[in-house]
Amino acid sequence: MSSPLPADAGDMRVAWLESALESLYRVSRVLSRTLELRETLAEVLRVLDEECGFNRALVTLTEPDGEAMAISALHGVDAPCTPDMRWRAGEGVIGLVLERGRAQVLERLADDPRYLAQRGLFDGEAPFVGVPIRVGHETLGVLALQPPLVARDRLEDDAHLAEMVANLIGQTVRLALQVRQERRDIAEERDTLRRTVRNRYGFDNVVGHTAKMKQVFEQVRQVAKWNTTVLVRGETGTGKELIAQAIHYNSPRAAGPFVKLNCAALPENLLESELFGHEKGAFTGALTQRKGRFEMADAGTLFLDEIGEISASFQAKLLRVLQEGELERVGGARTLKVDVRVIAATNRDLESEVEAGKFREDLYYRLNVMPIMLPPLRERVEDIPEIARHLVDKIAGVQGRPLSITDSALRVLLHHAWPGNVRELENCIERAAVMSEDGSIDRDLILISGIEERVTPLRGGGAVDLDDPDLDERERVIAALEQAGWVQAKAARLLNMTPRQIAYRIQTLNIKVRQI
Repeated sequence: MSSPLPADAGDMRVAWLESALESLYRVSRVLSRTLELRETLAEVLRVLDEECGFNRALVTLTEPDGEAMAISALHGVDAPCTPDMRWRAGEGVIGLVLERGRAQVLERLADDPRYLAQRGLFDGEAPFVGVPIRVGHETLGVLALQPPLVARDRLEDDAHLAEMVANLIGQTVRLALQVRQERRDIAEERDTLRRTVRNRYGFDNVVGHTAKMKQVFEQVRQVAKWNTTVLVRGETGTGKELIAQAIHYNSPRAAGPFVKLNCAALPENLLESELFGHEKGAFTGALTQRKGRFEMADAGTLFLDEIGEISASFQAKLLRVLQEGELERVGGARTLKVDVRVIAATNRDLESEVEAGKFREDLYYRLNVMPIMLPPLRERVEDIPEIARHLVDKIAGVQGRPLSITDSALRVLLHHAWPGNVRELENCIERAAVMSEDGSIDRDLILISGIEERVTPLRGGGAVDLDDPDLDERERVIAALEQAGWVQAKAARLLNMTPRQIAYRIQTLNIKVRQI
């Protein structure tokens, strides 16, 4: 509390001005520290009491609807104050300040009929100063102060000081509200991006309805729930990275980073630095400290593609991280702990590599906790039309124009072996899309892209003979349907069946009929 005022009026004026200037200085410092409004405003009221004797004070701020105010800071009041204590415009003296947007100065608060004595916040016998907290033409709240009884002769000065403090508070409140809104916008944008990423890399983005792909989807759904290390296996172009992304973005780690590295793309010395990071000066060119992929993927997932390509010496270093969750940067001595879920991928026969001594057996078992085998495209030809349409839509989005693919083009795609799997199929469709002037991808454009037209669908790279004894019944029916352009009556004649018989087999063998 400030010291008693001198008896001489001039000295009293000087003393008050000194207190007012000091209070403004201290208030400005308090408001510049943080944007946590409740804590900051409570400190402002305490400063005003210490410097100028405003022993009871409060700050109210308008709620989002702008129709009511709630207490944001309260000082010098012993009466209980519930969080739901509010003032509407025109309610009480404080509500009147909000409604009129100008100061209310009273020598005795109880003389105003709007005084809400029952709330017990202010002394009815003491003076009262209430000023709006404004930014431009908008009223954001009210600063209410109660000077001591002896200060009735300086109320105009107190009101002027209160208005200056309210202006400072208004700027801080506006900034805090802007920051709060920006944070909400960023959070909303982040959540939108997460939903977009989940949709992009979710299960729906991996196309396939064959029994083998259904098994893969079920494995992905199960393994996504846990932190188990996964080894995705399959030929080049089968979509191993897509499966890794689906696992990550449908797991509890989805909010964390998804970091990927192709192990075959870097020599061993660079691979170690890329994965584990390095300290400044660790080697020529290491001008700054750098985090490795393991550190970047902390609390997330690290996808190591072409894991079968790493050298034997590097396999030992990788094994330690997988086992202990610890690493040292290149050139560093400090051990770092990381929490990373590893998904590895390879198209190599690791079992043969282990037998030949080219791949560590202990690392193999560490990686192969949950293997997922992706079938080549030639083993799921039923999915080709759906995959092709999905890729056409994807490319249409990139090119910014509508694209379509004709039935005759799909028939050509069905009759190709696809040694490069889905990646080759995507390249083929993209080439055809580039050559299409009207947005329609037809048979001729597919053939121009380098695909050869064949009469019969392929199985394992060779033409399917319907009398081949190695074909099971399901494969024979699918081959006949492909040759007949998915016309069941024609396929039935090829198999010496009636239309009713082939319809029964399509149903019992769970064959998804394509409308081509």
